Amino acid sequence: MTTAALADVANLAAVQARSSTAAPQPTPALSTNAWVAAQLEQMATLLDAQGANPYRAGAYRRAAGTVAELKQDLRGVFEREGSAGLDALPAIGSSIASAIAEMLVSGRWNRLERLCGEAEPEALFRTVPGVGPRLARRLHEALGVHSLEALEVAAFDGRLARVPRLGERRAAAIRAALSQLLNRRRAPRRTPPATLGANEPPVDWVLDVDREYRAAAAADKLPKIAPRRFNPEAKAWLPVLHTTRGDWHFTALYSNTARAHELGHVRDWVVVYVEDGNHDEHQYTVVTPAGGPLAGRRTVRGREAECSAWYRRQ
Repeated sequence: MTTAALADVANLAAVQARSSTAAPQPTPALSTNAWVAAQLEQMATLLDAQGANPYRAGAYRRAAGTVAELKQDLRGVFEREGSAGLDALPAIGSSIASAIAEMLVSGRWNRLERLCGEAEPEALFRTVPGVGPRLARRLHEALGVHSLEALEVAAFDGRLARVPRLGERRAAAIRAALSQLLNRRRAPRRTPPATLGANEPPVDWVLDVDREYRAAAAADKLPKIAPRRFNPEAKAWLPVLHTTRGDWHFTALYSNTARAHELGHVRDWVVVYVEDGNHDEHQYTVVTPAGGPLAGRRTVRGREAECSAWYRRQ
């Protein structure tokens, strides 16, 4: 990457990392290429800051360099050739190509937003089914919230229902739609079930990452992030672990979902995101069942039979 291009991307990424609002969208003053490069650079910066494997950060940084120096418009490449055209660019690869396609189609990047990022409040609120421009403006003005996650908190603590001319019934509908929308946004791309088994890490590795995460979090040895959901004071309380097993890269965090909060399981449920060497991502939740054959044992949801077999071998 040239010095000028590197400086532009680094400066923009630094502004985004410090900002509590969304990464800026492409504008006449900010080309699509520069915007996408900044997202990739910001991911690399976050991974570095959180102690992830440097090769992961390096992959995103190299991709950012490719996009920043690209002489043709990235959106044009995608419109003409699809994801295959992005994949063919130097230092991109299939997974980063998919991430770029997601940015170009939706204006967002789910994986990056897991760690940070919001959009303009009224535009965000209009993405909730049943919320139009007028209601979006009224919610923003009445509640003073700036993200879907903050709106979700207001829905659960009763403030949403007290917005003038809204009422309990409509507030309940918005709360349900919000939970669905936020859960869907955070769901990673998954390999189809018929072929997933061949691409999964061993279940004992997932359990070992869960063990490592909970021990390090209890000892206060991990960096913390400020999640958007259920965190109205924007405190950095959620520990995050990046670690590796073989060729797999793992990211672990406590579950910060509505269901985990409702049941009081935030610090029992651990969400483990896994990337293989191609950066394809899978997600697991590790819990402690209260009953059944695995009662009291850490268990990977969806892989209970493997967990039972592994515990028997111990």
